Amino acid sequence: MGIAQYADNGVFAPRRIAQALQTTSEEIARTVGLGKDAIQRKDRINSDRTQRRLREMVEILNKVEPRFGSPLMAYAWYRSEPLPGFSGQSAMQLVKAGRADDVLDYIDAVDAGVHA
Repeated sequence: MGIAQYADNGVFAPRRIAQALQTTSEEIARTVGLGKDAIQRKDRINSDRTQRRLREMVEILNKVEPRFGSPLMAYAWYRSEPLPGFSGQSAMQLVKAGRADDVLDYIDAVDAGVHA
């Protein structure tokens, strides 16, 4: 699933992401560590923090989607699968803690065969 599918006029659109993942915008906000306001008010949707968190989740989902065969399965993995080496935290928990780069590095390491 391409990144453009989640965007609206060059800005990540929570409602488009929610639609693609068959969930609500509020749930998307929670899965990236944002409040309800961040995805409802236009000025907050366009803020650097909101856009960064949405981009991080979309990047992670795009990286793992080929592994799982669908965006929905990738989203389920993102939300619930504990990652080895991260004290049982899921990708979602790490993104909420501002550690999306660690998740992306982990995925790259798995793809390179470092973690099996």
